[in-house]
Amino acid sequence: MSGARAAAFRVTLDGKDLTSKIEPRLQGLTITECRQDEADSLDITLDDHDGRMAIPNRNAVLEVSIGWAGAGLVNKGKFTVNEVEHSGTPDTITIRARSASMTKGMGERQEKSWHGQNLGEIVRAIAGRHNLKPVVGPKLASTVVPHIDQTNESDMSFLTRLAKRFDAVMTVKDGNLLFLPIGTGRTASGRTLPGLNIKRSDGDQHRYNITEREAYAGVRAFYHSNGAAEKKHVTVGGENNQNLKKLPEVYPTEGEAREAATAEFKRVQRNQATLSYSLAIGRAEISPELPIAVSGFKPEIDGTPWLVKQVRHSISGSGFTTEVELETRDSAADDTDTNAGAGAGN
Repeated sequence: MSGARAAAFRVTLDGKDLTSKIEPRLQGLTITECRQDEADSLDITLDDHDGRMAIPNRNAVLEVSIGWAGAGLVNKGKFTVNEVEHSGTPDTITIRARSASMTKGMGERQEKSWHGQNLGEIVRAIAGRHNLKPVVGPKLASTVVPHIDQTNESDMSFLTRLAKRFDAVMTVKDGNLLFLPIGTGRTASGRTLPGLNIKRSDGDQHRYNITEREAYAGVRAFYHSNGAAEKKHVTVGGENNQNLKKLPEVYPTEGEAREAATAEFKRVQRNQATLSYSLAIGRAEISPELPIAVSGFKPEIDGTPWLVKQVRHSISGSGFTTEVELETRDSAADDTDTNAGAGAGN
């Protein structure tokens, strides 16, 4: 399948290179990269038939790079060990780790009210609390949030809620706290991701899905006007008010209702079509938010601009493969909104 090519990797534990010790014992190495809501994860399974493998301490830091021998490796970041399992027979050790930048402190509950601040100020304040570098899209950074309460809610949960409201990527990678519009193709450091072309012949399995269930023409959100009990609404999309998705929450202002409806409408548009694809020869450079163009499928599939939502890289005795989950990319996304230098507080 991969000819003379050989998968390659590098693993360090707390800065010490363990690749030569791990390589002859490796049964499987899987890295799952997510766009948001979940931390990136790492799973390593090692042969311990002779009992000579040490069990790593929880909270130890692993750094992993993957790729092909002779072609250079792609660094996939640092991961903190949070679970270790020893099983047998035959004896094996399974190490599970999560993105190291997802600090424990980001999961601790906070009490704070934010009033009259823009998203850039909010993200910068939270990033500073956790010694992270903020990377914020300029338009998002300048968006004022009149009032929002963080009540018994962790910083991670709070930022995830804000990201959903404004249809943004919110994640922590490589010491950066990202808050960027979805679909604008940027790395954790703010570098523009080049688009990637994938042919059907590059893979061996795919699943394309388009569903009427999510094919809403528009989104309606409700709000209370001037503190009155009477509900009003705003609608985004939805010509002739047909086939609308109605949000259950009632928002305090018209502006917040419109923001929520706009974000949900964008999500609905992206989720109308999805494509999962297994690449027979792994591509370590693939990561979330990467724009993808495909060919060799049906015209409807080839003609869709795609965006990586999640990717899973796996190295084992059978080789190196990559599985991607794609969603429709918003072709109207404003890429100029994601210059990491603006609004990032650097």
